[in-house]
Amino acid sequence: MRLHTCLVLFCLASPALSSAQDSIDNGQTAGPLPTPRSVQTKMTNDSVIRMVKAGLNDDLIVQTITDQPGQYNTDPDGLVTLKQAGVSDRIIQAMVNKGRIRLTGADPQPIVLADVNEIGVYYKNKSGKWESIEPEIVHEVSGGFIKSTITQGIVRADRNGKVDGRESKLLLPRPIEFLIYTADGVAASEYTMVRFRLHSNSREFRTWTGGVIHSTGGAKRDEVPMKAEKVAPRTYKFTVEADTPGGEYGILPPGTAGVGSLGKVYTFAISE
Repeated sequence: MRLHTCLVLFCLASPALSSAQDSIDNGQTAGPLPTPRSVQTKMTNDSVIRMVKAGLNDDLIVQTITDQPGQYNTDPDGLVTLKQAGVSDRIIQAMVNKGRIRLTGADPQPIVLADVNEIGVYYKNKSGKWESIEPEIVHEVSGGFIKSTITQGIVRADRNGKVDGRESKLLLPRPIEFLIYTADGVAASEYTMVRFRLHSNSREFRTWTGGVIHSTGGAKRDEVPMKAEKVAPRTYKFTVEADTPGGEYGILPPGTAGVGSLGKVYTFAISE
């Protein structure tokens, strides 16, 4: 009976012994099979909310969002859910920025625009951060009264944009990097850069020229060419080079250079 039991146990164990022997014969060390490596999953809104709930600080969460692959829902409903979960504006901005991809180069990299969070015009300050330019109000005024009068109204008066004050509060050294963050469906080509003509207590630029003495058009007389490159959705970048003359300048959003009594312009001065 005891001999029969031993034979049964030997038969049950022999396949394992044979397998182990085969491994040794093949130059392999017997042991457990290696565990396959796990595939790195993308971070989501839920991942961020769990990190916030766990008490991790903003610096660590923002760094993780920047470094790790992620796909975030930042539509209005998604933003409301994030705020209700206690996610800070800084972290939400990092999530939004993760979706802004450079359109140039073979290896797309996220463009870091942590300081850009609303529609407007920005410049890069000495610290390398994007800083918003405060707009000023544009008033529409008429010019060319004598020309219009002597031609009995056949030639219409010019129209100019006027900004109160002789100088902008913002003085910038050249070269200057600018960034335009537009409304949805608006391109940078719809913005116009102008150089102001100075008066005693105001700055003016031509918005429309009426008649045969001058060519008709928008702000062509005072327009300064600018070529903006798209670097992310709704985000355009251009540079005012070192050879640009000093003076008072402004960047007009769409609609300001056309018909209308009021508008706005993002103003700055270039040092001589």
